Amino acid sequence: QVQLVESGGGLVQAGDSLRLSCAASGRTFSVYSMGWFRQAPGKEREFVAVISGSGGTTLYADSVKGRFAISRDNAKNTLSLQMNNLKPDDTAVYYCAAVHLLGTNAVTDRAQFYNYWGQGTQVTVSS
Repeated sequence: QVQLVESGGGLVQAGDSLRLSCAASGRTFSVYSMGWFRQAPGKEREFVAVISGSGGTTLYADSVKGRFAISRDNAKNTLSLQMNNLKPDDTAVYYCAAVHLLGTNAVTDRAQFYNYWGQGTQVTVSS
């Protein structure tokens, strides 16, 4: 079992930065690939970024590539998402999620494969 708690959301202006964090409880955090997803009002949940258990592989949605950076600290059981140059279209509830994949460098952008989810943190970007 893995319990995930997000933090760091808030209200910012376009062009600002935010850093989201996800604290994970439970053992063997490093075996899980960790992803960030988001859901805007009236829209389906969408993939944002994922990092492998080892931290050696990352994958980003095209919409955030070059602006967002995902990272993890396996010693502290934490996942982060640095979001720069935020845009109003980034407004959403952001969720962290965990999945146990074969291989410490494996990643997936498919939400249906993730077993554990946090409660979400709201990010609002005003124009």
